[in-house]
Amino acid sequence: MMDATWMAEALLEARTAGGEGEVPIGAVVVLDGRIVGRGRNARERLRDPTAHAEMLALQEAARSLGRWRLSGATVYATLEPCPMCAGALVNARVDRLVYGVADPKAGAAGTLFDILRDERLNHRVAVESGVLGEECGALLRDFFRARR
Repeated sequence: MMDATWMAEALLEARTAGGEGEVPIGAVVVLDGRIVGRGRNARERLRDPTAHAEMLALQEAARSLGRWRLSGATVYATLEPCPMCAGALVNARVDRLVYGVADPKAGAAGTLFDILRDERLNHRVAVESGVLGEECGALLRDFFRARR
């Protein structure tokens, strides 16, 4: 039940990104029942290839908590994280990832790669997929359809 509530918050971030001309992807970091970090794609606006929703949400969470270890946190992302973002989730010691829709071109939470559950790494992240998946997917499809 709460997963859908928090994913709806990530969708708000994604819609804001789309309104700014960015690919509409959003993320929130939740710890102890509250949002401690928010992010939305900002690569165009910031002219930064690392300004993915998940990266910005993790950065805000770390600043707000005053620590880089985000143990106990869950990240909600509208799109399956790429390898960079998946690696950041592992490095931040996030407990859990919940994402809306798989990314067949760059997904690193089980689609192309499975960085989050790779036993060779020092930390693993539990993964839940498909939460509000239809809404997350429709937002991306509509965005790219309008661009073509």
